[in-house]
Amino acid sequence: MDKFRNYDIAFSGLKDGKHDFRFEVDQAFFNLFETEQEFSNPKISAHVFMVKHENFLELEIDVAGTIQLVCDITTTDFDYQIENQIKVLVKFGDKYDDSDVDVITIPKQDYAFNVAQLLYEDIVLTVPMKKVSPKLSAEDISLLEKFSPQDELEKEEEIDPRWNALKNLKK
Repeated sequence: MDKFRNYDIAFSGLKDGKHDFRFEVDQAFFNLFETEQEFSNPKISAHVFMVKHENFLELEIDVAGTIQLVCDITTTDFDYQIENQIKVLVKFGDKYDDSDVDVITIPKQDYAFNVAQLLYEDIVLTVPMKKVSPKLSAEDISLLEKFSPQDELEKEEEIDPRWNALKNLKK
């Protein structure tokens, strides 16, 4: 975790109450994870609001910025605006446990909490599965409509009329 130390929030010397932390997230941050991303050129600001209590920490993490995606249709790059918020409760216990999505337990003797993994997951989960540029041409849009799955209502209209007689048997 040494390479992530810039994302430590040292809470042991802080008074109980509200505290703010800011992190700038760029490609160097994602390189720390040594994984491949579906985006490039991230320019993201992360704002961590922490409320320190005697026995636990409340974290609210807001991320906002842009990433560059490749359009699934045109294969051109476009900027995609991301904005997300997560809330996590950090409590103190005997050992580290992050099996609960909303509650993370850290050892009582810890003096800092590292938010790098939370930032990473928060940002990566905002990337859409379908990446479509907002600047599609009219030709691209017509192709997209032509090959898009049909709506359920349209499918019902295409049912062979002989099946409708079978529906009457249920009644």
